[in-house]
Amino acid sequence: MEVHFPNDLQTKLIRLAAQQGRDSSSLVVEAVERMVDYDEWFRREVEKGLAVADRGEFVEHEQVRKLIDSRYPG
Repeated sequence: MEVHFPNDLQTKLIRLAAQQGRDSSSLVVEAVERMVDYDEWFRREVEKGLAVADRGEFVEHEQVRKLIDSRYPG
């Protein structure tokens, strides 16, 4: 697979790779792996949430308000 980056992004990537003592290809692979892993996780979590909602398991507004107020007083 071949990917083309804008010049400014390629310059940043090369600089970052040099700072880390790595080649730019390994940084790109790592970044794509992180993005794909996150996307898969996010989609699973959304599906879980939709399943809970489909079962009618909702948190009441007042419960949410109390939780927010307890975490962020003031």
